[in-house]
Amino acid sequence: MKTLLTKTLVALFLLLSATAFAHLPNQSYLYLRIYEDKGIEGRYEINVRELNDIFNLNLPKNATPEDVEPYAAQIQAYILQNAGFSSDFGKHDINFTEIGDIWISTGNFMQFYFNLSNMKTLPEDLTIYYNIAFEEDDEHKGFVVVEYNWKAGVINEEANIVMDFGPDDTEGVLDLSDSHTMTGFIAMIKQGIWHIWIGIDHILFLLALILPAVVRRKDNTIFGWEPVMTFKSAFIYIIKVVSFFTIAHTITLTLASLQLVNLPSRLVESIIAFSIALAAYHNIKPIFKMKDWVIAFIFGLFHGFGFATVLGDLGLSNEFLTLSLLGFNIGVEIGQLIIIAIIFPILYFIRKLKLYPKFIFYTSIILIVVSLLWCYERVFDDNLMFDDYIRIYGFKFAQWLGLK
Repeated sequence: MKTLLTKTLVALFLLLSATAFAHLPNQSYLYLRIYEDKGIEGRYEINVRELNDIFNLNLPKNATPEDVEPYAAQIQAYILQNAGFSSDFGKHDINFTEIGDIWISTGNFMQFYFNLSNMKTLPEDLTIYYNIAFEEDDEHKGFVVVEYNWKAGVINEEANIVMDFGPDDTEGVLDLSDSHTMTGFIAMIKQGIWHIWIGIDHILFLLALILPAVVRRKDNTIFGWEPVMTFKSAFIYIIKVVSFFTIAHTITLTLASLQLVNLPSRLVESIIAFSIALAAYHNIKPIFKMKDWVIAFIFGLFHGFGFATVLGDLGLSNEFLTLSLLGFNIGVEIGQLIIIAIIFPILYFIRKLKLYPKFIFYTSIILIVVSLLWCYERVFDDNLMFDDYIRIYGFKFAQWLGLK
C-alpha cells in the first residue's frame, strides 16, 4: 500500500510538473525520441536566463539561435561535461546537430539537438547523468521527457515526464525494455481516432455526404426530397459512401507515407476545404445524379493526403511503417463510425418531418460558407481566425466525449 501511495504521489508530482509548472525559468529539459531503426535522438532545452547565469552572458530574454551561435561551442562543451548517457553497450557519445528555440512566456528556451552514438541496437536500460545548472542554482530542476517511443505507445507526447533530477540526484536509469509492438499499434489506432475528430474539415465533409442518406430525390428541385421507407436502404447508402471514401483515402495515405506521391500541403488543404462545398452543393443541385459515391471517392483521395500530413507531423520514421499505417487507418475508420453513430440515428429519426428538406438545404448552405472561408484562408495563406475557433471548440467537444 505504501509503495502504491508513493508511486501515486510521484506520478501526481510529475503530472503537475508537466502542466502547471512546465518550462519555468529554473527548469531545464531533456527530450528523447527513441527509434528501433535509428537509435536515440533528443534535445536539451535550457532557458536563456540560465545560460546568462552559467556563462556570464548578456543574451536578451528573446534571444534567437543566431544570438546564441557564437557561444554554441562553449555551451555544448558544458553540456558534455555535465550530462551523459551509458548502458551495457558502454558510453553513448552526444553528437550535437543543430540549435533551435521555443518561445515561452517566461522567456526563450534554447534547444540543442543531438543524437547518440553506439546505438545500432537499443539497450534495455539507459543510464542518464544530468547535472546542468545545479551548481549555479540549488533549486534548479531537470526533467527527462520521452516524447516518442513507438513500441511504448508514446507518439509526440511533450508532457510525458519519466524522470527528474536535482542537485542531490543527478543520475537515473530509464527502462527501455517495457515496450511491445501491440502497444505501439494500439497507440496508432488512438492517433487515428483523435485526428479524425480534430480534423473538423473531414467531419464536415462526411456530414455533407450523409445528410441525404435518409431521403431520396423525387425531382431535381431544391426541396425535392422524400424520406426512405426502410432502414436498410439508408444503411446501404451510408455503407457505399463511407466505403468509397475509405478506399480512396487509404490509397493516397499509403502512397504519400511511402513517399511515392507527394502534393503541396496548401494545395491538399485547399482542395479538402473545397470538397465540403462541392458535396454540400450536390445536396442542393445534384452534380452526379445517383452517384454520390463519386464525390466521396474523388475527394477522399485528397483527404488521404491530408491524413498523410498528420502522420508526418507525428515524427514517424520507417520503423513499423506498415503497422503505423494499418493502425492509423483503423483509428480513422473507428472515428468515422463514431461520427456516423452519432449523426445517422438523428437524421433517420427526423427524416419524415416536413422541414427535413429545408434542413438539408440550409445546413448545406452553412457548409458551403464555412468551406469557402476555409478555401480563402488556405489558398491565400491568410488567417481569418475562423479556422482557429472551429478547431478550439472541436477540440473541446472531442475532450467532452472523452476521446482525448
